Amino acid sequence: MPAVRSAKNKKPPPEGFDDIEDTLLSYSNKMRDAQNAPTDGLKKHETLWPIFQISHARSRYIYDLYYTREAISKQLYDWLLKNGYADGNLIAKWKKQGYEKLCCLRCVQTKETNFGGSCICRVPKASLRRKEGGDEDGGGGKEVGGGGVQCVNCGCRGCASTD
Repeated sequence: MPAVRSAKNKKPPPEGFDDIEDTLLSYSNKMRDAQNAPTDGLKKHETLWPIFQISHARSRYIYDLYYTREAISKQLYDWLLKNGYADGNLIAKWKKQGYEKLCCLRCVQTKETNFGGSCICRVPKASLRRKEGGDEDGGGGKEVGGGGVQCVNCGCRGCASTD
């Protein structure tokens, strides 16, 4: 049985947390507002989109602080992941080639799709374009598609690395 944790046993945040605490508090307030927002008139799958987008932004902020700008220490980064300020699994995907712009983990889980593929937002926008009108050999007509495609899982409009 796991040990019972109380406020006394909780470690204080490492040095440097005070510098980013205001931004993390801002994300926390946005998350609370998104959770309490009315869902009238929205489709069932659209109600969670703002929550996914805020979670992605907060995780990307911490990822950029540690890996891109190198503004926080390893101890602070580990503490933030351990205390749920960022999604460690999503950040692990961002470090892999081809997943640098991944919006959420649900978009790469093949078990949740009908045909065992990834989400439509992972397809490069150039591959989604098609010709409309004109003759059958593809000459003439205008290109359509690609811009209006939106992910059902999180509302992303395209997170392929080639976009």
